[in-house]
Amino acid sequence: MIQRIQSVYLFIVFVLLIIMMSVSVGHFYTETSVAEMSNLCVTTADGASDYTPWALFVLLLISTALSFVTIFLYKKRMLQIRLTVFSSIVLVGYYITCAVFAVSTLSAYGSFTPSWSVCLPFVCIILNWLAIRAIGKDEVLVRAYNTIR
Repeated sequence: MIQRIQSVYLFIVFVLLIIMMSVSVGHFYTETSVAEMSNLCVTTADGASDYTPWALFVLLLISTALSFVTIFLYKKRMLQIRLTVFSSIVLVGYYITCAVFAVSTLSAYGSFTPSWSVCLPFVCIILNWLAIRAIGKDEVLVRAYNTIR
C-alpha cells in the first residue's frame, strides 16, 4: 500500500515543504537597503537578524512532519485523511501568518516583495487535496470489498 499514488503525493508535499523551509520568502525594500525574509528570520543589509517570523518556520515544520508521518499510515486510511486535512489547514494558517507578518509586524523594514517560493504551500495544499481524494477512493474500495465477503 505504500506505493499508492497518495503516498507519492504526500512525499512530494514533504519535499516541497523542505524546500520551502530552506529558501527565502521574500525581500523588504527600502530606498537604501534590502532585507531578506526567510521563514525563520529577517536578515538586514548589515547582517543583523530579527527572529520575529519564527512562527512561519514552526507552521512549516508541523506540516512537514504531518506529511511524512501520514505516508506510513496507509493501513489507517481515515486517520490519514484527517492528518492530511489538518496539514492543509496548517498551510492555510501559514499564509495568514505570513500576510500578517509582512503587512503589520515587519512593515518597518520597507515594502515587501514575495519570492517565487511563496507559491509552494499552495501547491502542497492542492497535492494534499489530491491525496485525500485518492485515500477516499481506497477506503471506498476496501469497504466494497468487505461487503462482498
